[in-house]
Amino acid sequence: MTPHIRKTLLNVETILIEGGKEAPTPTKLISAIAVIKNPWAGRGFVEDLKPEIHAVAPVVGQVLTQMIIDAAGSGDAVEAYGKAAIVGLDGEIEHASAIIHTLRFGNLYRSAVKAKSYLSFCNTRGPANAPVLIPLMDKNDVGRRSHYLTIQTAVADAPAADEILIALGASIGGQPHHRIGDRYQDLKELGNDAENPAAV
Repeated sequence: MTPHIRKTLLNVETILIEGGKEAPTPTKLISAIAVIKNPWAGRGFVEDLKPEIHAVAPVVGQVLTQMIIDAAGSGDAVEAYGKAAIVGLDGEIEHASAIIHTLRFGNLYRSAVKAKSYLSFCNTRGPANAPVLIPLMDKNDVGRRSHYLTIQTAVADAPAADEILIALGASIGGQPHHRIGDRYQDLKELGNDAENPAAV
């Protein structure tokens, strides 16, 4: 089975001014989206999702990863990354999760940008034009708050009820005027450690 990709979309947002102040270095937010036919649509409750995951996820992951790399110029240029999926109203949230929560999808992107951290994510169900939220974090440092970013967009005609919208996101740069520190400073001040930040 090959995935039925109806269309792809690429968006590049460049932040030049934030808080009324010019950014010392503009921040670029990149999103790559594929709208695919839900491979489980119209089949009722499917117990074993694995065959479709193995067939669809790597292909879509490769398409979206290449879109991000082309837009960023290189994998090394990507500083923060994330992923998202929205299943149409006739599908299960598990269908959205199935495509993006497999290493056959995420590891393609992770390898391409030489990342160590996990891909932050959002998986939801919604109609066409539902908000697409792609949370980002530093690709190598999960405590670097300057790169806790969210890309927000929407696709006017997707997902249809029998589709899944799948997205990857990336940033080149972080918050233009970052000034809230990082989680390691908080941990030090609180006397807690990174393995048990709430000290429970």
